[in-house]
Amino acid sequence: MFASELHGYDTLDHLRLDPRLGEEADLDRFVEAAHERGLRVQLDGVFNHVGRGHRFVAEAERDGPDSPGGRMLRHEPDGSGGTRPATWEGHDELVALDHDAPEVAALVVEVMRHWLDRGADAWRLDVGYAVPPAFWAAVLPEVRRTHPDVWFEAEVIHGDYAAFVQESTVDTVTQYELWKAVWSSLTDRNLHELDHALGRHDAFLDTFVPTTFVGNHDVTRIASQVADPRHHPHATVLLAVLGGTPEVYAGDELGLLGVKEERFGGDDAVRPDLGTDTTAVPGADGEVFALHQELLGLRRRHPWLHRARSSAVELTNTQYVLDVTGEGPDGGTLRVALNLDDEPLELDTAGLVAADAATRERDDGVAPHGWAVLGR
Repeated sequence: MFASELHGYDTLDHLRLDPRLGEEADLDRFVEAAHERGLRVQLDGVFNHVGRGHRFVAEAERDGPDSPGGRMLRHEPDGSGGTRPATWEGHDELVALDHDAPEVAALVVEVMRHWLDRGADAWRLDVGYAVPPAFWAAVLPEVRRTHPDVWFEAEVIHGDYAAFVQESTVDTVTQYELWKAVWSSLTDRNLHELDHALGRHDAFLDTFVPTTFVGNHDVTRIASQVADPRHHPHATVLLAVLGGTPEVYAGDELGLLGVKEERFGGDDAVRPDLGTDTTAVPGADGEVFALHQELLGLRRRHPWLHRARSSAVELTNTQYVLDVTGEGPDGGTLRVALNLDDEPLELDTAGLVAADAATRERDDGVAPHGWAVLGR
């Protein structure tokens, strides 16, 4: 949402709303309307780098690395005995901030507080993995000092998630391990991979509650990633019932397709303009939308799922029955069955809470390529 030049992540001014999104008053109305509905607003915090058009870069190139702008940026050899502002991962339009500089920490605190004062409730820390955890550990407690209810989610792709949370003091990180296991196990019909990932996921829940997802703005959409469309609902089932804080990427609830490509503009297919009327989006599937409503409604009626652990009851490559259980007096258990097989999955379906249409019509288990959620 910061003023930027191209795709939104090449920041030009951290304290100004990108005019392509609207005016300041539009943001105020949006936040007010969200809060009236009991919704909290999370902003995307781009604090690893700035755009090449940022004034810091201009100052560094004009006045050198010891200038006020230059001290905000990392520098690298320029090949002729001098230095130049360093880019992030080779993206020429993205110039890396120097997270060892106290001025950068002060800037991030100021920016976060500015927008929290404007009504924001939470921050997503873009490419949080590229920023030293010690930087976040210095910045976030300072922000919490004035805004104790703020929630911080760091984008972390790989590595030791639990250690990152503890060292950085963020509230959560993105659970890419589980994302990969979901689509890969459904595509390859290898549910053992999913079971292994859920074991690790449960261990993370001992330390923090991960954010879970089956799609985001950086990856191929789940409806394109899972080859067999009969198994697309299974991903939504997992998102709705597993422990964690589930996130739905805009358009996935409509069943939209989109393949990310490793080229300039390769994100375009997964980041379309959805307009204001989602029923008019080309390719939108009403049945997929209804499934999201049903399953996420189920989750809201079982808030203990937030920290629920899972345990396998039956497991083969193509059939998986697991119990998802919440601890404590307010907890409970749901039995979840996923069938990727051409044959039915034998299961006592008494206490059926939700299922695919074919399974609801039978009384002898889960239909081929079907799924079910049962109360226990």
